[in-house]
Amino acid sequence: ILIYGLVKPAAAPVPVDAKPVTWGIVFNVLRAVLPTLLLIFVVLGSIFGGIATPTEASGVGALGATLLAIYNRKFSLGVLKDVVKGTTNTTAYIFAIFIGATCFALVLRELGGDELIESFLTGLPFGPYGIIFFILGVIFLLGFFLDWIEITLIVLPLLAPVISALGIEIDGYGVVDNPELVWFVMLVAMTLQTSFLTPPVGFALFYLKGVCPPEVRLSDIYRGVIPFIILQLIALLILVFWPQLVLWLPANAYG
Repeated sequence: ILIYGLVKPAAAPVPVDAKPVTWGIVFNVLRAVLPTLLLIFVVLGSIFGGIATPTEASGVGALGATLLAIYNRKFSLGVLKDVVKGTTNTTAYIFAIFIGATCFALVLRELGGDELIESFLTGLPFGPYGIIFFILGVIFLLGFFLDWIEITLIVLPLLAPVISALGIEIDGYGVVDNPELVWFVMLVAMTLQTSFLTPPVGFALFYLKGVCPPEVRLSDIYRGVIPFIILQLIALLILVFWPQLVLWLPANAYG
């Protein structure tokens, strides 16, 4: 996008009321950005440093965000109450999905549904990678209507035996267990991220419309998101054909 703006300046015009860049503006930007970057560094650093698990790192992030709120004088009992209420609602929502997904999976297995799905997918005449693309296409369509949590808890457990049965050999560097499943989960994440950006249903587009000025139309957002969709698809294809890009970092970070 930056290169496109440099090549075609008319596509990224400078606002009329834009102020010239000065050291004062640079300092203000750094002062606004550095605390957030520090919080990201602390959370990710605690994971990669082996100090905290991802779940524990979320607690580190919550503590860091609280300290930033106190530093910026935005912390109050009202804010704490809203945060606790929102956290409780989100936690209850996720656990309700956990319970529902567990009940659904138990009933499906008792009725032989998982074996039916596995036999259907493995019987497709597309070859291993063709089956992978077919599954990603279905997940792409599901991303139009379902949130990622439902897809992760309900769909992925049904697909794990299928992916393992395809016989796709991926090097886990002797560290990563079930490397083909780790690779596939990353493909699913990329597919869902692309689905959330794709018209006409893309959830992220409607979120963006909600925060845009009124003069920005939904059709403008549809056109503007096309380069990002193309980039996502290119990245997805790269991960499909070069799976070591997914596994190299975890293997070296936790090996």
